[in-house]
Amino acid sequence: MQKPSQTPDAFCLVMTTTASEAEAETMARQIVQARLAACVQVQAIKSFYVWKEQPCAEKEWLLLIKSRVAVYKALEDFIRAHHRYETPEIVQLPITAGSADYLHWLALQTGA
Repeated sequence: MQKPSQTPDAFCLVMTTTASEAEAETMARQIVQARLAACVQVQAIKSFYVWKEQPCAEKEWLLLIKSRVAVYKALEDFIRAHHRYETPEIVQLPITAGSADYLHWLALQTGA
């Protein structure tokens, strides 16, 4: 049984990161043009993590992708196909509430 926030008509926020602003902007435009998201915000961040047993601190670009659960799989596939990281961050968070007008617009932009 699916949780209410995971039904196909539910909304979600998907996060991924890129190594450069240019990559982030290109991916954001392509995601919106493909109607896999209504909006993508891009922010400069600094990430601290361990990769292949080595501590890392890198400047990255965070994409906050506003979408729907119904298109999540296609969005994940798109990110994997267009991402240069060996293991890109792809995290889905449920949107449990929001402005009715905004959520209606989000639905329209993603083919609902």
